[in-house]
Amino acid sequence: MNIALVHDYIKEYGGAERVLETLHELFPQAPVYTTVYLPEYLGPHKKRFASWNIKTSWLQHVPFVAKLISPLRLIAPSIFRHMDLSAYDLVIVSATGAYAPNLVKKGKAKLICYCHTPPRYLYGYATARNWKNNPVLRIIGEFFNHFLRITDYESSQNVDQFIANSKEVALRIKKFYRKDALVIYPPVDIPLQAKSNRSRTYFLTGGRLATPKHIDLAITACTKLSLPLKVFGKGFAGYGEELRAIAGPTIEFVGEITDVEKWKLMRGARAFLFPSEDEDFGIIPVEAMACGTPVIAYRSGGVVESVVERKTGLFFDKLSISSLSQTIKQFEKMKVDWSSVCINQVRTFSKISFMKQMRNVVKKY
Repeated sequence: MNIALVHDYIKEYGGAERVLETLHELFPQAPVYTTVYLPEYLGPHKKRFASWNIKTSWLQHVPFVAKLISPLRLIAPSIFRHMDLSAYDLVIVSATGAYAPNLVKKGKAKLICYCHTPPRYLYGYATARNWKNNPVLRIIGEFFNHFLRITDYESSQNVDQFIANSKEVALRIKKFYRKDALVIYPPVDIPLQAKSNRSRTYFLTGGRLATPKHIDLAITACTKLSLPLKVFGKGFAGYGEELRAIAGPTIEFVGEITDVEKWKLMRGARAFLFPSEDEDFGIIPVEAMACGTPVIAYRSGGVVESVVERKTGLFFDKLSISSLSQTIKQFEKMKVDWSSVCINQVRTFSKISFMKQMRNVVKKY
C-alpha cells in the first residue's frame, strides 16, 4: 500500500510530533508532507527527523518564516489545497488544529485524520497568544476566523475516518464537524527505568511553556509554599521570560531537555503539576505516571481520562493559586503508595497499544 503522511508544520517537538514520529515508525517508507520544516528550532529533538523524507511547500523558502507560523494559518488552507496526493492509496493526516491539512487533494485515496483537536483559536479554547486582548486584533481576527471556520468545516468533510486522541476531542469533532471519531490514545514511550524512586525531593512541571498551560500557577503556588519546583521546557511567545520574572528562590528552570533527562527528572519528583486548561489529551502526565509519579492536575479536558483521582493523582477545580495550593497541601498530607498504581495505569496508553490499533484501522482501507 502506498501511504503518505501529512502534518501541519514541524518546528517544535511535543505530543503531536511524537504521534507523527510513531506513525512514521509504523510506515517508514511514507514521505511526510508539511508546510515548513525547521530543524534548527527542534533543539535536542532535531535528530529524530534527520533521515525522513520530508516534502515541504514553497513556504519553506520564505524569509523569517519561523516568525510567521501563527499568521500563516490564513493562507495554509490554500497551501494544502495545492498538495496533490492522489497518487497514494492512503493519506494519514496528523492534525494539530492549526493549518487545515485535511484539504490535500486525495483523489481516490482514503484519508484518515488523527486529530489532536479542532483549531482551538476558532472555537473559543485557550490559545498560546492572547490576541483577543487587543481590540483591533480582536475585530480583525474574528472577521478572518468566520471564514476560517467555514474552511475548517469543509476540510473536515474530506476525511474518511477521524481518529481522536481522547474522548474530549471526539466530542469536539462531533460538535463542530458532525462526524463520529474513533478514540485511540496517543503513544507514550514507557521507559524501562519506570520504577519507584524513594528519593523524591521536588515537584515538577513543564513541557511546552505556553499560556494555556498555566505554568505560572505552579510556580507561584510553590513559591508561596516554599516548595522546590523544577520547570523544564521551551518558552513560547515570551511566556518563558514571564515565568522567570515571577519565580522565587525555590524554583529551578532546567530548559529544554532530552528524553533521558526527562525520565530522570520525573523519577525524582514527588508529583507532577499540570494546571493546563482545556487540554486535548496531555501526554506528559501519562509519562509522569509511567515513572510512578502522581499528577496534580486542573480538572479539565482529556487529562480527566488518564488520571484517576486519589489513585494516580489529585485534581483541583479552579484555575487559581489558592485552589492549586490547597490541593498541594492535601497531597502532602496523604500517606499513599502512588507508584505501582500509576505505573499500572499507563499500560492503556502504551506505544504498542497505539501501533496495534492504528494498524487495525489502516487494514480497513
